[in-house]
Amino acid sequence: MIEFLKESTFAVKDVLNISSSILKRHYFSILGLCLSMFLISFLSGLMANFLNQFNFFLSLLMAVFFLLLYFGLQLTLFKFTFRVLDYKDENIGIKVAIPTIKEVTYFFTGTLYFVLCILSIYMLVSILLLPLIYMHINSHKVAQIAVFIGTIIAMIIWIRISFFPFFIIDRHLEPNKALRLSLAITRGNFTRILLLLGFFALFNLIYLYFNYKEYYMLSGMATLANSFLIAPLSAVSLVVAYRKMMVEYKGEEDPDIIHHII
Repeated sequence: MIEFLKESTFAVKDVLNISSSILKRHYFSILGLCLSMFLISFLSGLMANFLNQFNFFLSLLMAVFFLLLYFGLQLTLFKFTFRVLDYKDENIGIKVAIPTIKEVTYFFTGTLYFVLCILSIYMLVSILLLPLIYMHINSHKVAQIAVFIGTIIAMIIWIRISFFPFFIIDRHLEPNKALRLSLAITRGNFTRILLLLGFFALFNLIYLYFNYKEYYMLSGMATLANSFLIAPLSAVSLVVAYRKMMVEYKGEEDPDIIHHII
C-alpha cells in the first residue's frame, strides 16, 4: 500500500511538472480564459439578481446564455491545452480552440446524463434504506444517512466520469461513449486523481482558514494565488492527467459500464 501511494505521488508530481511547463509557455492565454470564466460567473450572478426583480423568464434566459458562455469558455480552455500538447512547436491561437456547436451539444448532453446518474444514486440509496423506517428508526436519521451515503457515492462517481468532456473535445466521441470511457480510464487511477484534486483543494482550504481567522492580508494573497496560479494550473493538469491515463489505458475502445464501475 505504501509503495502504491509512492508511485501515485510520483505520478501526480509528473503531471504537475508537465502542466507547469505548459502554463509557463502559454500563461497569458490560459490565464485570460480562466479570468474570463470568473468574470462570466460574477456577471451572471449580478444579472440574475437584477433581472429577477423585473421578469423571471428574462432572468432565466440570461442565466442560460451565461451558462452556455461559461462552459463554452471552459471547453475552449481544454481544447487549447490539447492543441498545445499536440503541437508543441507551433504558435497556437485561441480562435482554433473554440468548440463546435456539436461539441457543446455533446457536452451538455453528457452533463444531463451525469445529473440523471446522480439523482438515480440518491433514489437507489433511499430505496435500499427504506426498510430502516419500518424497523422504527427515526425517519429524519434515515434521511440523513441516505444523504450522507448518496453524497459519498456521488462524489466518487463524479470523479470517475468527470473526464468525459476530454473525450468529446479530444476524440469527438458521443456523450454516452465518453462517459463509459471516463469510467474505464479512471479505474485503478482513482487514488492518483484524488491526490491531484487534493493538492489543489489544499490551497482553497488555506484561503478559507485565513478568511475564517480574519487574516485579511493573507486571505487576499491566497485569493490572488488561487486566481492567477492555482486555477490555471488545475485546468491544465486535468488535461495532462487525462492524456497520461489514455497512454496507459489498455482496455476496450468501447467499454461497458458494469465491468468498470469498481
